[in-house]
Amino acid sequence: MNPHLRDVAIPNDWDRRGLPGWSYHSDALLELEKEHVFRNHWQIVGHVSDIPNAGDYLTMDVVGERALIVRGKDGVVRGFNNMCRHRGSRVVADSQGNCKNALVCPFHGWVYNLDGTLRGAARPRSFPDLDKTEFGLMQLDLEIWMGFIFIRFRNGGPQPSVAELMKPIEPEFAHYNAADMVPSWGIWTQKTPVNWKSVRDVDNEGYHVAMAHPALQDLYGATYFDEPFINGVSRSFATYNPHAGRRWSVRNYVKIAPEPTHLPDYLKKAWVYYGIFPNAVISVMPESVQFYQEFPLSTGQTLLRGAIYRYRDESREQAAARYLSFRIDRDTMSEDVQLSVWSNESMLSEAFEGFYLSDLEYGVRTHHDHLRKMLPVLGLETAPEEKDMWNLNDALRSRS
Repeated sequence: MNPHLRDVAIPNDWDRRGLPGWSYHSDALLELEKEHVFRNHWQIVGHVSDIPNAGDYLTMDVVGERALIVRGKDGVVRGFNNMCRHRGSRVVADSQGNCKNALVCPFHGWVYNLDGTLRGAARPRSFPDLDKTEFGLMQLDLEIWMGFIFIRFRNGGPQPSVAELMKPIEPEFAHYNAADMVPSWGIWTQKTPVNWKSVRDVDNEGYHVAMAHPALQDLYGATYFDEPFINGVSRSFATYNPHAGRRWSVRNYVKIAPEPTHLPDYLKKAWVYYGIFPNAVISVMPESVQFYQEFPLSTGQTLLRGAIYRYRDESREQAAARYLSFRIDRDTMSEDVQLSVWSNESMLSEAFEGFYLSDLEYGVRTHHDHLRKMLPVLGLETAPEEKDMWNLNDALRSRS
């Protein structure tokens, strides 16, 4: 019997409708989502092993913001806006690298220490005296949880600390020792031609697995179940199907994958997915841990981003299993992209009458409910005028 972490009872007579179709194609709503969903909620940038040495950095450009994560000489990981205090240039242009002893703006040569304080402006006599802290890089909220680096572009958002947010799953996740893992192939990105919510809708339920994902169905079939979003976190769980092996990747994965001794018995043959509102998932297999997320580029284009991490001392069997699980995931993601395209494009048709969700899709509903709490305008079945969207949402928020 696969264990549930929390009460997953589905209420009787629940509202089976999803978000209104207009919300997937509204430019005005997208601006609200950027401000009230993406900039003020925790976002995963990477893992501490992506920046192991002093001067190592990661950047992430999303929803009109630029994050810069740097490990200081003191070993502390800090987050900043990747924005020079002089003219707003990027302080570093690459997505990942090492800046040695300082950060040097490529526009006019302002220099910042690794702790973000200003070391000095180029041609300093052309300025009044500059306070090194006041003119330092603007710091972001940052927390490290189990090795994963979380940042928040708006300080003090609606979510609690990451530690508090993830508390319900921490005892289970702690078995994987994720903080000690190292990168597999680095951080990847991919664009997909759909609204970001369509990507999340597909990922928030397993009802479609049997029909749409032959490899996953082969691997774990009917053992899979979803736990809905509760206070910003969901969980999905599956163990290997006793009859797995019809497909090459699955057959060899099940044959090769070791059963780590540091995992309890119920996790030794399990794939577990932890959803983090609004847009991220941390998933674990016996041989690896990964994160993936999506960010809107426009109403009809989404950036997918993620990375896989491995055990530092992994065996040849673990490495082979990690490659095979990657193949299974790669095919699954390709299948999900097509499903999300079909669903997303239908919402432009006058024939689209909305979702009618199964009990097996209750996770979709609970994610939508979290969005409605942030954006009460989503409760309107008829699209408001684009020009009225922001003020109308503010008025509805003030009543809640």
